[in-house]
Amino acid sequence: MLGAFLEKPNKISLKEVNIPEPAYGEVRIRLSKIGICGSDVHLYLGHRTLDKPTIIGHEGLGYIDKIGEGVTNREIGERIVIEPNIPCRKCHYCMSGHGNICTNKRVIGLNENGAFAEYMIIPADFAWKVPSAISDDDAVCIEPTAVAVHALFSAKVKPGDSIAVIGLGAIGLLVTQLALALGYKVFVTEINESKIKMATQLGAIALTPTGDLEAQIEILSNTWESNTVMAIFECAGAAHTASLATAAAPRGSEIVLVGLSSNLATFKPLKIAREGITIVPSIIYDHPFDFKRTLQLIDSKVIKPSFIISSYSKLDNLQNALDLAAKGDESKIIVEI
Repeated sequence: MLGAFLEKPNKISLKEVNIPEPAYGEVRIRLSKIGICGSDVHLYLGHRTLDKPTIIGHEGLGYIDKIGEGVTNREIGERIVIEPNIPCRKCHYCMSGHGNICTNKRVIGLNENGAFAEYMIIPADFAWKVPSAISDDDAVCIEPTAVAVHALFSAKVKPGDSIAVIGLGAIGLLVTQLALALGYKVFVTEINESKIKMATQLGAIALTPTGDLEAQIEILSNTWESNTVMAIFECAGAAHTASLATAAAPRGSEIVLVGLSSNLATFKPLKIAREGITIVPSIIYDHPFDFKRTLQLIDSKVIKPSFIISSYSKLDNLQNALDLAAKGDESKIIVEI
């Protein structure tokens, strides 16, 4: 089979390798579409390094091609989407309901070969059957949508409340769509005009503060306070925007950290404590609940996540597609096999 290996930063090599065989409890997937995630771009650019050349990618859609021993109630040809973060389900974190922070977690496309390939294997209960009413384009966006579902439901806010989203990459856009569909009022902040347009077409209210950090803080703080914004979702994944969120957060609000900046951000402990502000971490999703919820939300037409797709590519053009994604103008590139 053909697999796309990240050899080193900015270097993708297409190689012919043996088709993997499913072990006990696993199924083999013949992949058809794979989304390029922001984390794939970070790996590609060398912001995080791999121990060895690895097939990256984790937003995979395909069909069950072979079934391993011990797997029941699955069929060859089933259309499935992969859930690529696989907790051990044995450690202290998993046993206490926090499998999303499992230290023994298998991560497809990071610590084992991933989805930018013609075939891959995965435990059967992490291969989710896609209802027939869900299109392929919506299905390939299920994994990032599950991240957005987990993020929104990590906050205490309820439909009818006002929230703010900072950063309109794929996750920020999906949080915005889901929140609007459920009846929240959504304010968005983003530097890319095309992504602002996507959010405002959904019904969001755009804020584009300019000037230095203090000026931006004043604009956001005044607007959020006057509109009783009760949760801010930091989806840009930058130290600057995390600092901005904590500085401008209204009294009594929550800050949900969805973006994954590895740089130091700043906040004033006095403001956080005195004003009763809560900082909430949101990392990936909980198995199996968030994928199940996401499938139901899409199948019932509450949300249509394929609106984030901005372009398509082929597997043999993956390096160019990653270069394009790294520029930051695309909301979601889909690789087709």
